[in-house]
Amino acid sequence: MKKIHFDTEKDGFYGAYWKCAAGSDCAMITMLGDDPEDYMARSSVKYLLSLGINVLTMSPAKKDYGHHNYPLERIERAIKWLKKTGNRRLAIAGASTTGTLALTAASYFPELTLTIAMTPSDFIWQGFMQGKKDGCKEWPIEGESLFSYHGKPLPYMPFFYQHPKYWQIIAVESRRTGDMLNSRKLFDDSEAAHPITEAETIKVENIHGKLLLIGAEDDVLWDTAKYIRRMEKRLSERPHACEVEAVVYKHGTHFVFPEGMLKTMLPIGSGLFVKLAFKAAKKYPEECRKTRMDIEVIMTRAIAEWKGVRK
Repeated sequence: MKKIHFDTEKDGFYGAYWKCAAGSDCAMITMLGDDPEDYMARSSVKYLLSLGINVLTMSPAKKDYGHHNYPLERIERAIKWLKKTGNRRLAIAGASTTGTLALTAASYFPELTLTIAMTPSDFIWQGFMQGKKDGCKEWPIEGESLFSYHGKPLPYMPFFYQHPKYWQIIAVESRRTGDMLNSRKLFDDSEAAHPITEAETIKVENIHGKLLLIGAEDDVLWDTAKYIRRMEKRLSERPHACEVEAVVYKHGTHFVFPEGMLKTMLPIGSGLFVKLAFKAAKKYPEECRKTRMDIEVIMTRAIAEWKGVRK
């Protein structure tokens, strides 16, 4: 697969552009890896190219695995570049933290007319960094949000536990439950101590086009099912510019990827990987697989319909 690489210093954003060989004037911004050219990102690109769309992969920076004060201007610049190069319709997709980023960006930039958010939150939280610090693999950054715009951090929910307690709570919960990563207590305790304010809530009513929200009840990173239902309620109470489709499954874990995308990432042993990562997937492997198969149908249909709409 040929690509065009972008660096923040030179181009205003960090990413890579992959053009559909069959030709397309529709492009999707994706944030499905720690780097725009890592294995996970390339696998998602391969899957999305097969659906007949161009793909722009993005991430914060090279070897920067945290999310803190990520400037929304980078997505704004990427949108301008995509339009300049002949893409008539633009979409954005993210999972986990970048699912929240996809929602936030789409609420700011109306040029995005398909938004796919897998396991998102409906609010912005405190920024965090990953690496090694005092025996911790992740820690919150004081005074920083997940995202910023015009040089200012967006309002955010502060974590109840700060460094090093933040990671210690995650580590204890992960060992207790047998999950690869379990941070649900971190989020539940933080929201209990600091109820989400309107300023911290993502204005999903400003999103244009199609909004696809995907999550599972057994997600152990955070209560995405509750967050998705709050977004549905918010949209039911406010005028909005999007058509929302929200799906919340009983089983699916934090890895609510389409089955085809997961198999592209892991041609052999994809189901085994999910079972090893999350205890719920080990207990309900067939239910999780059926969830991913259903997501495949929903997502491919949403993309096909979005591609077919003409201005």
